Amino acid sequence: MGLRIKVLSAFAALLLAAPSQAQDTAVDLALILAVDVSMSIDEGEAGVQRIGYIHALRDERVAEAIRSGPIGKIAITYMEWSSIYHQRVVVPWRIISDLESARSFAAELDAAALKSGSTTSISGGIDFAVKLFDESGVEATRHVIDISGDGYSDYGRPPVEARDEALAKGITINGLAIMNKRAEWKQAAPDDLDQYYRDNVIGGPGSFYIAVHNLNDFSQSVLQKLILEIASLEMPKTPRG
Repeated sequence: MGLRIKVLSAFAALLLAAPSQAQDTAVDLALILAVDVSMSIDEGEAGVQRIGYIHALRDERVAEAIRSGPIGKIAITYMEWSSIYHQRVVVPWRIISDLESARSFAAELDAAALKSGSTTSISGGIDFAVKLFDESGVEATRHVIDISGDGYSDYGRPPVEARDEALAKGITINGLAIMNKRAEWKQAAPDDLDQYYRDNVIGGPGSFYIAVHNLNDFSQSVLQKLILEIASLEMPKTPRG
């Protein structure tokens, strides 16, 4: 009789613990920040990208957007990509629920070393990001990949194929097309990069892209993008550049 009581007690404890554990892992959004570090991105531009995300995550308005969700929490990770062989997680999955946890993530990102890659494989970046969702450890209402880059995909399979596979899994992909003016000795960003991202990269419910023509505006563009993604708001019909 004593053994039966112990078994029933243990079972009851598991039932009571299950809702609590589910609440601990439930989030409004699982967000992957996927950043281009290919050869076309020089050290200065890579630093501007990194700083843009750091500044945005330290902004009270991002924390407000997080708190505005039904659950009031998101999960986020930051990765960098270039060729089909070069992707790395810079800051692993973290749950953010307030300004303190957002700034803690930003501090981890700020402390991480910058490492440049080689060719540009947007499909490789998307494929790697899709697999990261399986490692999040959360139950998310929405899954979003936020991918930024400054050129066409020139290596690996077409990005449309990777995008469509991601969309079939219920993932939304948003884009940040970097089209700033570069030094004369560097190859210019494609004039239609924003349209390329629109047609080949982004997709899913509420998906959008933002074109950045001036790196001085990068932090503001990232801030706008994160708030829209976190709050699940619609992007204005005419993307800002």
